[in-house]
Amino acid sequence: MLPQPPEAPLLATNRRSALKLGLLGFAGIGAGIGAPVLAQGNKGFTHCVASGEPGPDQVLLWTRYASAEEASLKWELAEDAGFSRIVVQGDATASPANDCCARAWAKGLRPGQWYFYRFIAPGGETSPIGRTKTLPVGKVDKFRIAVFSCSNYGFGWFNAYGHAGQQAGGADDFDLVLHLGDYFYEYARGTYPDAQEGLAERLPPVDEAVTLAGYRERFSTYRNDPDLQRLHQLYPVITMWDDHEVANDAWKDGAENHQPESEGTYAGRETVAEKAYREWLPVSEAYWAQYEIGKLATLFRLETRHLAREKPFDLGDIMKGKRGPELEAALVAFRDGAWRDPARTLMGAEQEAWLAKALKASTKAGKPWQVLAQQIIMGEFGFGKDLVAGMAKDIDPAMRGRILAAARMQQSGIPYAMDMWSGYPAARERLYQSALDANANLLVLAGDSHNAWAFDHSHKGERVGVEMAGQSVTSPGYEHYLGWIKPDALAQDVMAASPSLKWCDTSQRGYLALELTPKSATGEYRFLATIRQKGTALAGTKRMTVLAGQRQFT
Repeated sequence: MLPQPPEAPLLATNRRSALKLGLLGFAGIGAGIGAPVLAQGNKGFTHCVASGEPGPDQVLLWTRYASAEEASLKWELAEDAGFSRIVVQGDATASPANDCCARAWAKGLRPGQWYFYRFIAPGGETSPIGRTKTLPVGKVDKFRIAVFSCSNYGFGWFNAYGHAGQQAGGADDFDLVLHLGDYFYEYARGTYPDAQEGLAERLPPVDEAVTLAGYRERFSTYRNDPDLQRLHQLYPVITMWDDHEVANDAWKDGAENHQPESEGTYAGRETVAEKAYREWLPVSEAYWAQYEIGKLATLFRLETRHLAREKPFDLGDIMKGKRGPELEAALVAFRDGAWRDPARTLMGAEQEAWLAKALKASTKAGKPWQVLAQQIIMGEFGFGKDLVAGMAKDIDPAMRGRILAAARMQQSGIPYAMDMWSGYPAARERLYQSALDANANLLVLAGDSHNAWAFDHSHKGERVGVEMAGQSVTSPGYEHYLGWIKPDALAQDVMAASPSLKWCDTSQRGYLALELTPKSATGEYRFLATIRQKGTALAGTKRMTVLAGQRQFT
């Protein structure tokens, strides 16, 4: 097991001392990587290192070196943590224009290999040592991915990141980390969480992130978390944004949590949010991408927020002021008209065409798994009678109204979740058809909901694949809002109303550990015992398995 990060970073004043602290003499892959050794204050290496965008022969490296002036850094990538076998090296620039973040592509690498890397400042200071891995080629017997989403700083400790970091170098090591979005939350302090819900030790920035400075501050706060630093230090991480990287319930031209009269244009806000995102994370400029995992799988990173998503429907607007037959007529008209409109899209025609073509190429190459890494739940679920029947009399009126509205919509065959794929049924059907046309074995990964789900997917009577939607790192799930019904009873209630839902958990935080082999894909949902105190003990796990070619859970 690798040494864990200290509660406060240690001060490394020169290259030699940093190396002593970073090289602990352990043997084996991943060993020799000490805890982050960072400068104090906003000077020098401030937020550890990170890597992303892995390919079979390249990886994108990242660090932050704070300085009042532009700084020219050196970087080195080696086969060993002692850097006696340096493979490739180069230059990178940390500029105040990019919030002192520096990125560099390391190319000409061997596939499926662990490497170690570091940055060196002009004065000789050395960054913490990072570990990264290229993607494999050819036959792959096993590939393991840690999947995260929805990490709200104020609601608790990032113990899920800490648990995954503890696996580095051991039998339960991961080859890759995925973050499916809501890497941070944009809200002002005291909003979500409010003063009573939040932890006093975990205070987010005071103001809502709206400007470039605000989004940079959000990244700086979150990336100061030692468990998140450690995760980035130890694994290549593929990240994608969901809505909160800009504002809640974002779509192509706006967001629920954006007020143009006081916050300026949404396009301007989205532009600065994307700039900060690409400064602070090792991500490419591509809005969508694919990653080949040898002959085992193709991983597709999708974009469902910024480019093409139509505005989500507001069920309140549809139902407002209507009762009895008038309401029923309005719901039927919505269900058979606007809701099913074939022109509505999440990904846009260009991305849909790219995915359809890429799915066919993957299956033609004989790969047993086509993995969709994306933000939102694709499956459809509803609520049974027990949820409504058990509502307390003193429940918040707005919550009561939403639940009753959802129940009424469900009676007319309309799902309540208009911000998920269920709000865009024509787009979902086109994706299903593309998968069937490609003869794909679809494995959908999702975050966003804060809860854990496992769905079978079908289209026109044919199996399409399965979905593993992971629970949040810290953001609260249904247990936070539906306190009058016990989690086990709620799960039974939801599953009874949702034929394609095979399992769910609506009350625990953690992450998903995914293992792909040529014969099966297994997702282990790992639930942390607590997020209110630091600690990586697990409260339990749940495994869901699909066999290659079966396209449904066993």
